[in-house]
Amino acid sequence: MPLTKEKKATIFAEFGGKAENTGSIEGQIAMLTERISSISKHLQANKKDFSTNRGLMQLVGQRKRLLAYMQKHNLTGYRELIAKLGIRK
Repeated sequence: MPLTKEKKATIFAEFGGKAENTGSIEGQIAMLTERISSISKHLQANKKDFSTNRGLMQLVGQRKRLLAYMQKHNLTGYRELIAKLGIRK
């Protein structure tokens, strides 16, 4: 299920500074985390949905690359973000 405009705006407002700042790394990571959690819930109910599983793996890889970039360029922000999102790392 795709994210609504209102949900995206609240995510970017909380993590990116303001709702229009959709290019911020923090906001993109938070949005990917929200999508990953919703797709994970879908896959728990539909275990044989392999195409969705592939899409989930792609999102996890994209989030991993963004987290690596953020860790390289802004270590304190990276640590705050993973603590706020509850990502194990």
